[in-house]
Amino acid sequence: MKNRSILVVFALLVSGQFYSQILTKEDSLSAGLIKSNSATVVSGYGNIKYANNLTLKTAETNVDRLILFVGHKFNKKIAFFSELEIEDVKIEGGSPGGEFAIEQAFIKFDINRSNYISAGLLIPRLGIINENHLPTTFNGNDRPMVEKYVIPATFREVGIAYYGTSQKMAGLNYSVAVLNGLNGEGFSAEKGIRGGRYEGAGANANTLAVTAALLYYKNNLRAQVSGYIGGSNTLSSQDADALQLSKGVFGAPVELVECNLQYKVKGFQLKGLVSFINISEAEKMNSFYGNNIAQNILGYYLEAGYNLMHKTDKSLILFSRYENIDMTHKIAANSLYNPANNLQFLTSGLTYLPHQGVAIKLDYVYRLTGTLNSSLVDPNNAYISSQNSIILSLAYSF
Repeated sequence: MKNRSILVVFALLVSGQFYSQILTKEDSLSAGLIKSNSATVVSGYGNIKYANNLTLKTAETNVDRLILFVGHKFNKKIAFFSELEIEDVKIEGGSPGGEFAIEQAFIKFDINRSNYISAGLLIPRLGIINENHLPTTFNGNDRPMVEKYVIPATFREVGIAYYGTSQKMAGLNYSVAVLNGLNGEGFSAEKGIRGGRYEGAGANANTLAVTAALLYYKNNLRAQVSGYIGGSNTLSSQDADALQLSKGVFGAPVELVECNLQYKVKGFQLKGLVSFINISEAEKMNSFYGNNIAQNILGYYLEAGYNLMHKTDKSLILFSRYENIDMTHKIAANSLYNPANNLQFLTSGLTYLPHQGVAIKLDYVYRLTGTLNSSLVDPNNAYISSQNSIILSLAYSF
C-alpha cells in the first residue's frame, strides 16, 4: 500500500503538476500533503468474496483480508508507516485458519523532494502487485497468480531501501534495497520460494539479499525492470560443508528478475509481466531438505481491458488476463517432474468502481494444469486438471 504512494509521488514529479485525486490518507502522508508537522492518519483496504467452483460444484464466501494502516508524520522529513493485516477473518488456536500479520512497519526519511530512505519491514519494488496491491487498483478478484507464486507477492522483509528520481532523464526512477535473505527449507515444488520468506519474523540474518529496480514513466506508459539476489542457506557450517553448499551472505543464492509494462490510452488498458527465478544449488538443497524444488521457475501474464465509462468519474472495466506458470521450467537432477505444477489461468470479467475507493468485481476463471505425477500422491485420490469458477467480490480502500 505504501508503495502505491511512491507511485503517486513519482507521478507528481514526472507530470510537474498536482495529482488531483489522492486515493487514500496514506497517499497524502507519503506525498507530503499533510500540512501539519505532527499528523497521525488512518487508512485501510479489504475485500469480501464469493466463489463458486462450477467443476467441483462447491461454493464458499470469505472475508479475504482486512488491512488497517496507521501512519504518523513526525516532521517535514520523517514519517512512520505501518499495516496490520487479518486474512480469512480470524485465527483460532489449535485449528486451521487465517493470518494476522504486520505487512509493513518502517520509517521514511526524506532527503529532498526526489530522494528518500526507508528502513524497517519493507516491501521492495518487485513486479506490479507487490507494490500496488490494493484490491481497488487491479482487475480480477484474485491477484495475478504469476505474482503470487513466482515473485511472490506480497514479498516483504526487514532492511533498508533508497528511492530516487533522475534529474537528467525525466520519468526515470530507481531504487535499491538490502534485506535479510530467505529460508531454503521452506521452498517447495508447488509454491516455489514463497514459503521461504521470513516476513519479518525471526529472520536468519546470516544471509542477505539485494534488490534493485528501474521504473520509467512516459506519458501513458509505465515500464519497469527489477531484480533480486539473496542467500537461502540456513544450515550450520558443518551441514553446509557436507553438502558442498555455498556459504556466506549469499550462500545458496536465489536470483529473480522481472520486467513489466503498462499502457493506458483513453479507455484502453494493457499490462504484461514476465518473471524468472534461478536456484543454482537446487539439487544440493533437495538432497538435504527433500523439498523437490526446480532449478528454474518461469511465469508471465498478459492483460487487456477497456473502461466503458472512461469519460466519467466512474469506471466499468471489461478485461481478460492470461497467465502461464511453469514451476518446473528446469528441474534439478534429483527432482521428480510433476506436470501438475505447470499452470495456466484465463480470467475474464468486469470491474465496476462507482467511487475510486470501492470496487465490485465479477470474474470467470478457467484453470488448467498438466497431468498429475501419480507417484507423488495417493493414486486413489481423483485429480481434476481443468476447473471453472465464477467469483464475485466487494473491495474497498480509503
